[in-house]
Amino acid sequence: MAKKTPHAATPALKVLEEAGVAHEVSTFEGGTDHFGEHAASALDVDPDRIFKTLMVDLSAGKGPRRQLAVCVLPVSHRLSLKKAAAAHNAHKATMADPADASKSSGYIPGGISPLGQKHPLPTVIDETAILFDTIYFSGGRRGLDISMNAEDLAKLIDATFADIVAD
Repeated sequence: MAKKTPHAATPALKVLEEAGVAHEVSTFEGGTDHFGEHAASALDVDPDRIFKTLMVDLSAGKGPRRQLAVCVLPVSHRLSLKKAAAAHNAHKATMADPADASKSSGYIPGGISPLGQKHPLPTVIDETAILFDTIYFSGGRRGLDISMNAEDLAKLIDATFADIVAD
């Protein structure tokens, strides 16, 4: 008889468990806004090591279908839409509608993880991630962060590294 394994709390954690990749999980009281800054404060971690997951629309508003992509960057910085477009080989990028981001990822805004998305999308991680042994990012819900090596994360989700933060 096969053993039943406990279900992971989120799809992101399920991906990590199945891959057997080294990671740590941190929980804290989830905030209602400024989620990344809240996580940095709650975990007492440098905000440059806490990464947020943002979704962009590369369709430039043309046509009925959105072409979504993912950008992962430090919470201490703003996303450069111009750099994000270039990193995704697109002419233009705009911020994705939160409802579209939630529907595509399967996560709620403030809890979107680059791992375990319902519909995996092209992903770019800001190049500063490789400056740290580990980075923190959402584990798939507010108040749940995962820390792991950025290069391991990139391999798991087939992401690339590029400069995507605003100057």
